[in-house]
Amino acid sequence: MKNELLKKIENKEIIVGVVGLGYVGLPLAVEKAKAGYKTIGFDVQSQKVDMVNRGENYIGDVVDSDLKKLTENKMLSATTDFSFVKDVDFIAICVPTPLDKHQQPDISYVKSSTIEISKYLTKGTMVVLESTTYPGTTEELIKPILEEGSGLKCGEDFYLGFSPERVDPGNLIYKTKNTPKVVGAIGKDATEVIAAMYSAVLESDIHTVSSPAVAEMEKILENTYRNINIGLVNELAMLCHEMGISLWEVVDAAKTKPYGFQAFYPGPGLGGHCIPLDPYYLSWKAREYGFHTSMIESSMMINDKMPEYCVERAMKILNRHGKALSTSKVLVMGVAYKQDIDDYRESPALSVIDILGENGADVDFYDPFISEYKHEGKSKKGINKIDEKIISSYDLIMITTAHSNVDYEMVSDNAKAIFDTKNVMKDIKKRDNLEVL
Repeated sequence: MKNELLKKIENKEIIVGVVGLGYVGLPLAVEKAKAGYKTIGFDVQSQKVDMVNRGENYIGDVVDSDLKKLTENKMLSATTDFSFVKDVDFIAICVPTPLDKHQQPDISYVKSSTIEISKYLTKGTMVVLESTTYPGTTEELIKPILEEGSGLKCGEDFYLGFSPERVDPGNLIYKTKNTPKVVGAIGKDATEVIAAMYSAVLESDIHTVSSPAVAEMEKILENTYRNINIGLVNELAMLCHEMGISLWEVVDAAKTKPYGFQAFYPGPGLGGHCIPLDPYYLSWKAREYGFHTSMIESSMMINDKMPEYCVERAMKILNRHGKALSTSKVLVMGVAYKQDIDDYRESPALSVIDILGENGADVDFYDPFISEYKHEGKSKKGINKIDEKIISSYDLIMITTAHSNVDYEMVSDNAKAIFDTKNVMKDIKKRDNLEVL
């Protein structure tokens, strides 16, 4: 099976399947198709499937013309019908892995996708999970489901592995194609073949590890590392505020050291599809072994309370201007979880808006990339523009995302009070109405 698959990869005879056409899946499907492998995208949302088949892009990291060309040339298609799994040789599972309301891993999307795949899995197929999850998912959850549902044996009839997605929306340098890839599979043959498949498509190094569990833990380490360091600077930001010291200046000074230090900056909390979630996966799994991840959990607590802390700071700013939060108009600027993108998954700005509203504030938001968002079953529309009159009509402007296409000089000149949680106005000279996190 190994030699046959390696030959099919070399001759571009592999048909690729990608399950989940979101921020991870669609860019991967596009790259597979661009590399010359006919690709089928699977998704339960018919709207996404229809858009792909029409060549209509909805993901920022995908080039519109690439998608259009690939669909027109029949190199890429999409479907809600999982029976087409029987036609593919390589399947990447790229479905969401959120947390449930108890902050525990919700792997229902992974499980349901795997069950559907198992019904149509054929001999000689490679199956790879890319969704972020806890160590052990591939071998303890996916392998039994695939074997039971298909009647096939892992390692003999099909290959199974884990290769963590590495997607950074809005990154101008690193995209799916040129970001190094980690591959861990069940058995040496599976590892070799799956690594060869990625190597044939990507322009990056492929780093193989000894098992799926190592690759799963590696992904958790990447994002837990960031979570802990952001938790550190968030806690120091609160302390520095009490001491009358600018942490932003402190970090800028510290990063002049050419070794042993990487700069992280504070903010209103954590957002995105990985960093706020991954440590919870690890802490949940650690409890199975009677292990308490104290450092990780401490950083999670700090980061989780940042939206509330920022609202408390906002209250104090308004108080100094003789206003109560409950009678104030507040404009939150930016609901995307990072600058210059339209992705608001797990954005702390959404929690900030909720907490402001719970305390009686009249809250609007403005985001040049997002006109409306849905959060906890509710939709909220933003204002569609800002100008001198609009800015001056609010009691407080609260900046929660550092978008670069905003006229911050105009905001500074016309705002009654500003709370900048991202230090995006660091170069603004007028600072009498400005407070920084």
